[in-house]
Amino acid sequence: IYNFIAMLRDHSDLSEEQLLALSDAFAQGSSGNLRVKLGDTSYYLVYESTVVQNWTLLGLVPVRIVNASLDRLWFHTVRIVAGIAVGFAVLVILLIVRKSHVTLRRKNTEISYRDELFQKLSMNVDDVFLMLDAKTSKADYVSPNIERLLGIPWKEVRQDVFVLDKLHPKNAPEHGKNFLEGLLSGEEREWDFEYEHPETKERRWFHNIAMCSEVEGRTKYILVMSDRTADKQVNQALSNAVAAAETANRAKSTFLSNMSHDIRTPMNAIIGFTTLAISNIDDKGRVKDYLAKALASSNHLLSLINDVLDMSRIESGKIHLEEVEVNLSDVLHDLRTIVSGQIYAKQLELYMDVMDVTEEDVYCDKTRLNQILLNLLSNAIKFTPAGGTVSVRVRQLAGKVHGCGQYEFRVKDNGIGMSPEFAQKIFEPFERERSSTVSQIQGTGLGMAITKNIVDMMGGAIKVQTAQGKGSEFIICLPMRTQAEHRPVEKITELEGLKALVVDDDFNTCDSVTRMLVKVGMRAEWTLSGKEAVLRARQSIEMGDVYHAYIIDWRMPDMNGIEVTRQIRSLNDDTPIIILTAYDWSDIEVEAKAAGVTAFCSKPMFMSDLRETLMSALGQKQTDATQELLPEKNADFKGRHILLVEDNELNREIALEILREYGFRVDTAENGAVAVEKVSTAAPGSYDLLLMDVQMPVMDGYTATRQIRALDDPVRANLPILAMTANAFDEDRRNALESGMTGFLSKPIVIGDLVKELRKIL
Repeated sequence: IYNFIAMLRDHSDLSEEQLLALSDAFAQGSSGNLRVKLGDTSYYLVYESTVVQNWTLLGLVPVRIVNASLDRLWFHTVRIVAGIAVGFAVLVILLIVRKSHVTLRRKNTEISYRDELFQKLSMNVDDVFLMLDAKTSKADYVSPNIERLLGIPWKEVRQDVFVLDKLHPKNAPEHGKNFLEGLLSGEEREWDFEYEHPETKERRWFHNIAMCSEVEGRTKYILVMSDRTADKQVNQALSNAVAAAETANRAKSTFLSNMSHDIRTPMNAIIGFTTLAISNIDDKGRVKDYLAKALASSNHLLSLINDVLDMSRIESGKIHLEEVEVNLSDVLHDLRTIVSGQIYAKQLELYMDVMDVTEEDVYCDKTRLNQILLNLLSNAIKFTPAGGTVSVRVRQLAGKVHGCGQYEFRVKDNGIGMSPEFAQKIFEPFERERSSTVSQIQGTGLGMAITKNIVDMMGGAIKVQTAQGKGSEFIICLPMRTQAEHRPVEKITELEGLKALVVDDDFNTCDSVTRMLVKVGMRAEWTLSGKEAVLRARQSIEMGDVYHAYIIDWRMPDMNGIEVTRQIRSLNDDTPIIILTAYDWSDIEVEAKAAGVTAFCSKPMFMSDLRETLMSALGQKQTDATQELLPEKNADFKGRHILLVEDNELNREIALEILREYGFRVDTAENGAVAVEKVSTAAPGSYDLLLMDVQMPVMDGYTATRQIRALDDPVRANLPILAMTANAFDEDRRNALESGMTGFLSKPIVIGDLVKELRKIL
């Protein structure tokens, strides 16, 4: 056998793999066959194992001999089959002859069945069929679905087929009898027409085919009208989709062009002011000014990048809402703090107020709610000229849907407004108003698209009311679950029956604050005039029904709140006076307190703000069992030891300086491998925390973290590791946590966020 295998290896066309398989088959005592070529001749190799002394019988038979035998077998087989077929054909013919009289009897029945089937089919398809006699023009057949599709009664068409002329417009090409008479036998004519259904008034499109045919020696016209409305609508939808895609591509191209400009603008400022700072390093004032401008440009550049990232995450479905406990009062006061610098810089008036908000503690994604309001408010500030007015109003709508309160947020300005055309597409990505005024204002055209998408994700709705040159108002309605368990008892026993006066030139503020005072149990009055307030104070003293609290707006047209306070104090009235203001009161605090003001409260005033201010001003202390103390602040990290793992030298230097400012001792590593080595060789407990970059050469942060977590020493293995990454997507955060990291920070690192995380961990 081995000699035979060797012969096959030298002279056959079998591959080494086939030879090995054949050898294995011989060794296993298998039987089989295969085709092999030796020289120019093809053979069938047949092998059969025997039970006698492990012999294997081999046989080589030329293929041509086998094929010749098969050809002879095939010839005889064909003759036999042909004979059987002829016999069967004769038998069939005999059966046909025998049953011919049965077939004739069934002919009429089958025709009847076909007619019924065709009738049913025509009722369920969107094609109308007609057969007309060429001589008489009478309708021999009209499908019963004609009334459904065309709105013309079936009987009318049977009586006079030319009632179908009404389907065609008057200026259409020749149709009707003359049109049909021009048809030759076997010829087809096709045309399309649009038609308004007389009953549904729906526009429909039909494709017609007319042909001439001979039926039992008579000339017939056959007309098929196919309803192509669905096809037309699909084609129209496709055309619209193509147009939308082309528009989107143009918008993206424009966006990239704008982004190139928008990114280069702050980059140019950063580079320019940094260069100027280096050139004037000895002039501390100039350096400080240049660096402040560079920082502002950096923040603007970061906001541009964040917009692009947010839009990318929204389009890929990677943004998820995270419900947390939120206090709407905190949200609006934080919002005021964030934009106060922009408001002051443009000398704008900012008004914030609330109406009918009885449940200010809700569950929602605070980050996204802040993003929505900040986007709208930033736009209002951006597009309102100096000296203009911007307002934010929050209102809780009546009723609940599925346990959720309905909250309406209105952001309004008296700025440049928008054209009606742009207002229709303001929520589309990459769109910006094309005007000389707007083109000078920085932006990506993504902010409103992001806002709309987030509002939709939160189950809300957003709309805009605008007029060019008069300003815009954005109205958002959001459903939010209320924190019923945190809602305090509205009535305050200590304040029940006490009298209060609200003084504000804005009716809505007076109405809202008065309602809240009534809810806590006070008797509330209001007036729109400072002078009227002084008069009422005097009258209340004279009548012996004195006020127990005054809530007075700071800025009013006839008399400001400080002057009202002075005049009330001149009446020897020492009732607590609370100044209500939409502005930063630090500039007037000294003057106001000298005039006799007891306390200050910022607009918008929520129920919690009112309760707290009243209790403080009246010298009371309200017990709230649900109130939690804030955690004690601990900014002293002196002596704490951090290993900073960062491959970029500049980023490493920045983080090093920040950490040292807070008292940390800092060791550094330029990649994950060095970090693992330092942790492994240092004494257990040497490091309090690792600040780990994610993307690094040699070894990335994820791998380094896994190796540290796998160390034998539990102190080293459980060392807190805080990730730093330029990737800000949800999956990056998930990857960091799955690799064993303790926390996650996005670059560029914000000092406040870094310190907050360090406090949390350490």
